[in-house]
Amino acid sequence: MNFYSVIIGTELLNGRRKDAHFSFLNNELLTRGWEQKASFVIKDEPPFIEDIFRLIKNDPDAVMFCFGGIGSTPDDYTRQCAANVFTSGKMEQNKSVEQCIIDQFGEEAYPHRIKMANLPLDTKQLKNVVNNVPGFSLEDRYFFTPGFPSMSQSMIIEALETFYPKNKEKYRYFLKAECSENDLIEIMHQMPEKIDFSSLPQIKDGKRSVVISVGSYDKEEAKYYFGLFEELLEQKNIKFILEDK
Repeated sequence: MNFYSVIIGTELLNGRRKDAHFSFLNNELLTRGWEQKASFVIKDEPPFIEDIFRLIKNDPDAVMFCFGGIGSTPDDYTRQCAANVFTSGKMEQNKSVEQCIIDQFGEEAYPHRIKMANLPLDTKQLKNVVNNVPGFSLEDRYFFTPGFPSMSQSMIIEALETFYPKNKEKYRYFLKAECSENDLIEIMHQMPEKIDFSSLPQIKDGKRSVVISVGSYDKEEAKYYFGLFEELLEQKNIKFILEDK
C-alpha cells in the first residue's frame, strides 16, 4: 500500500501553529512496517483540497489520512470536498453521527454542530475519545480526522489496527563507504525499480562518505543487490563498514 497524509490548515503554513500530525502518523506507520509515499500540508482552499484528493485517488494502492476541516465552521470544507471527489458529490445526514452529536451537546448541537453529521455517502465512523463526534472513513482506506491531535491520534491507531496492522517484513541492508556517490553510480544504475534503494552522501571534516541502503521483501534479492556494492568496493579497495541502520 502507498500511504499519504493530507494536513489541512492555513495556520500551519503561516506559522501560527506547528504541525504534530506528520511525525505521529509516520511513527505509527514505521512501527508497523509501512512508509509514507507523500505528505501534503495545504491551505483551506476547496479546489486545491479536491485536486490533492484526486491525485491520491488516482493511485489504486493509496491509503490516505486527512487531518482537519471536518468541523462546523464556515472554513471546514473537507466533508464536502471528500464527497465531491469520492462519492460524486453525494452526501447524507448520517443518523448515527447525528445522534452522537446530540448526545454530546444536547440543545447546543443546533444549529451549527449538527452539520458535522452531513457526510459523504457510505462512511464509517472513527471513534472520537475526546468529545464523541466521530471522524469518518471511506472504502476502508480514506480516513478523515479532526485537526486536533488529541482527537485524531486515537483515530489513526484505530484505523491502522483495524485495516493495516502489520506489513510483511522488508529486509534491508546498510553500509557506509569512504567514497563519494560518483564512485558507485555504475552499480546504482543496476538497481531495478522493485528494489528500495537509497544513497545518502555525507561530508565531515572535508572527507566524503556515502551510506547505501538496499531493501526488498525478498531477502535473497536484497542480499544479491546489496552484494553488488560490496563487490565493487572491494575491487576498488575502498574502505566500508556494514551498519545496522
